[in-house]
Amino acid sequence: MLSFQEQIISDLLEDVNGGLVVLSSGLPVSPILVSLIPLLPSHLTPLLLSVPDSLLPSLSVLSPLSISFDLPSHQRTSLYTSGRPLILSPRILIADLLTSRCLPSSISALFLFNAHRLSDTSTESFIARLLRLSSPHNHLIPIFAFSDSAHGMVSGFAKAERLMKCLYVRRLHLWPRFHVLVSSDLETDPPEVVDIRVPMSPAMKGIQVAVLEAMDACLKELRRTNKVDVEDLTVEKGLFKSFDEIVRRQLDPIWHTLGKKTKQLVSDLRTLRKLLDYLIRYDAVTYLKYLDTLRVSEGVRSMWIFANSSHKIFELAKRRVYQVVRADGSKVGLDNKATPTKKRRVTSNNKKGKEIDNEASSSNKEIGGIVLEEVLEEAPKWKVLRELLEEIEEERSKGTKVTEQIMSGEDADSTDIVLVTCKDERSCLQLEDCILKGSQQAMRGEWEKYLLGKIELQSVFKRSKTKPKEPKGFGVIDGGIVTTKGPSESSEPNTISILENKALLAAASKISKSTIREVETEIEATESSKPKKGRGKGKSKKNSVPDCNAQSSGVQIEEPQGQSHDLSTGASASSVVQIEEKSHSQSHKSTSGGLSNTKPLPPVQFYALDRDRRILQEWKPSVVIVYHPDMTFVREIEIYKSENPNRKLKVYFLFYEDSTEGQKFEASIRRENSAFESLIRQKSLMMIPVDQNGRCLGPATQSTEPDSALSNSMTRKAGGRKPLEKEMQVIVDMREFMSSLPNVLHLKGMKVIPVTLEVGDYILSPLICVERKSIGDLYQSFASGRLFHQVETMVRYYKIPVLLIEFSQDKSFSFQSASEIGDDVSPTNIISKLSLLVMHFPRLRLVWSRSLHATADIFLSLKSNQDEPDENKAMRVGVPSEDGVIENDVRAENYNTSAIEFLRRLPGVTDSNYRALMDCCNNLAELALLPVEKLAELMGSQKAARTLKEFLDAKCPTML
Repeated sequence: MLSFQEQIISDLLEDVNGGLVVLSSGLPVSPILVSLIPLLPSHLTPLLLSVPDSLLPSLSVLSPLSISFDLPSHQRTSLYTSGRPLILSPRILIADLLTSRCLPSSISALFLFNAHRLSDTSTESFIARLLRLSSPHNHLIPIFAFSDSAHGMVSGFAKAERLMKCLYVRRLHLWPRFHVLVSSDLETDPPEVVDIRVPMSPAMKGIQVAVLEAMDACLKELRRTNKVDVEDLTVEKGLFKSFDEIVRRQLDPIWHTLGKKTKQLVSDLRTLRKLLDYLIRYDAVTYLKYLDTLRVSEGVRSMWIFANSSHKIFELAKRRVYQVVRADGSKVGLDNKATPTKKRRVTSNNKKGKEIDNEASSSNKEIGGIVLEEVLEEAPKWKVLRELLEEIEEERSKGTKVTEQIMSGEDADSTDIVLVTCKDERSCLQLEDCILKGSQQAMRGEWEKYLLGKIELQSVFKRSKTKPKEPKGFGVIDGGIVTTKGPSESSEPNTISILENKALLAAASKISKSTIREVETEIEATESSKPKKGRGKGKSKKNSVPDCNAQSSGVQIEEPQGQSHDLSTGASASSVVQIEEKSHSQSHKSTSGGLSNTKPLPPVQFYALDRDRRILQEWKPSVVIVYHPDMTFVREIEIYKSENPNRKLKVYFLFYEDSTEGQKFEASIRRENSAFESLIRQKSLMMIPVDQNGRCLGPATQSTEPDSALSNSMTRKAGGRKPLEKEMQVIVDMREFMSSLPNVLHLKGMKVIPVTLEVGDYILSPLICVERKSIGDLYQSFASGRLFHQVETMVRYYKIPVLLIEFSQDKSFSFQSASEIGDDVSPTNIISKLSLLVMHFPRLRLVWSRSLHATADIFLSLKSNQDEPDENKAMRVGVPSEDGVIENDVRAENYNTSAIEFLRRLPGVTDSNYRALMDCCNNLAELALLPVEKLAELMGSQKAARTLKEFLDAKCPTML
């Protein structure tokens, strides 16, 4: 353990209330936990809430137990007194605390993680309040909260101070990277670092400049709205994912008042940020494919596409993959002007590639004189990475200082693995293909997938096409908008786009045919080399089927990876598992066997940073190549080297020169430092209230607030005795503890009783049942039809069913703007759906709430002059017994519910006359015997009576 980690533990143990620790990103929390938990009282149980997956392997030395809802309640009760560390979710713990399955006297400490995501209404703050209010006076439970996101702790007004009050802690421990102890530990024996700046290709530079220009134009338009803080609208902040959250946080309260243009600008900024990120991470073909999907999905409503720089983005992205050349040797520039050039054709290494080139060149006349030349620009980092691996292996073979691995002590278990870290799993797979097969072959595979995707898209278009005539309006062909008003109105750029698309389809068809011929050739070769067995032709044909499948699967081995590479569809869960297995299986395998006539390469292990695992201690690499620089992983490297000073470690950083990649990396460090500086200033000014015993005083509930002024004014009423007030209680469904409303209800002084309810979410009284819906849940419930069933059951069992529609406090209190509300009923409009729901269930009450606190106030007003609900009855409502009868059915006490439902479905019976029929007849048999005159008297209509009588007396058809 490093010295600054020991200091953190000693600081936490000084205060009995616990503390909030904010670490710099990348500094591990696991060593602190492993050393801190054994120092707590051994007869009590430490509780760890919502432990991140990256910490679970490190905590295995403590032998923790995981608790889930599948575990019976009596077993959970015994585990709370076992003394072993328990890992559980906040939803489980809050339910067990409210039902007294978990006693505060048996808890030694509470550990919280990702504290920057907590708030005063979160379930964790509810747990902290219950532990502080219900724990014995002589037993104070410390709460230790950890966070590695300083930027998240300053997003809001005095967030750190408000969070400390909610968690009942009074010490804030800040440990940035520039702390004296942290710097001394990490800089004592730093690793050897080599910074490699890779120049970008001219096309990549042009795309980057064009995207930045489009982003700057969108920011200027957004500033003109005067609704966003101008200081936050900078291109540097726009490089981060949190920029979207900053803009939406400012615009959400007035979102319904914004126009379509402002809303689209916010979406365009998010798209442009992804374009900058994908330019660095993805290859040229995949980047072009992503642009094609953007042109199809956002081409009509997007605003950045119509900017002057967007045309340059699409044209340069195409030129990285292919060029469109006329038959006379001239090509089409960015301004669609013909310029003479020397025709260039990329030669392929394999026989199939030469065959495709020959066939494509022979079909130039068929596509209107347009020649499609392959460029397939490789990522500049690919070549540098391979040269770097060859250099590392060459130095090791010569016995240089880098290869001195025969050491004593800690470094005896070091490995020769070269660890290459990338942003995501897809980049790891592609780099692995580049090392094994070669960069040209990898680009060829992506190019063939792109062309085959064009054929699939064309076939889908033909199947969905209903009219053979030429379409009206506009269409999208390979990233170009083609207007087809008529054959005489076609312009030069549109004609070129059509011919370009035909050239792509022609090349794709040639690749498809050559792939089929290659598969057939391999199948024939395999069948000819097989020994002939069997006695007849039918036998041989039957045996040849498995071989055909085997060979075809060998040709299509790249298909699962192709699906994971496709940005428009996304990777499936099964493909991710296959990726991880493949990556682990090749961890100690040399990657030099994929290419011929190449230099040997060292064993390489690729790792995706988004998997969030501590892999340096697991693999113990001697060389680390940071392909995509990340601030968090850089700190992990520093920690690994500081904990293992005797191990030799060399780190290579690959940056694109003059790119947003390096700018984003440097900006992330500056942003974290400025966040810590802000926290230091807040720490010097914050005030945390404590009592005489040093116990932190958090936000008091309504029932614990002093009421001395009220009691003094009532001295003439029974000597100033305070009148006894009944304790309000609310029965809450267990699933509702994923929201923050139970926490706010408890804060208002209500007793929260967690049970499993079949009908409703909140039971306020024996008559009032509430179904709570957030805005997103409301839309989903309408789409699935679940809301209709929920309201139907509430109307069946409760006299006052309530549908609570709850908005978020930081968002607009409106479904849509006033201009979007129409006069007609629309099946897709949410207002129309709510109107139809109320018309179908007249007894349903709609309650609109602006926020969680407003909902609690509404519940208080609804519970006034109402009896308290019964927990046992609420649990049995709607639950069928073994014989199918629903226990305590309020309708079954007086009526036969099945007979009533059957009666209301008879012809002529309506909501206004079925009660009169029930009062006159004891059963359906008596109803069938009544004459038409009596039915007309009861139903109030001669026509309805005749309709019902004819239906009851109608003869049933018989089968002869």
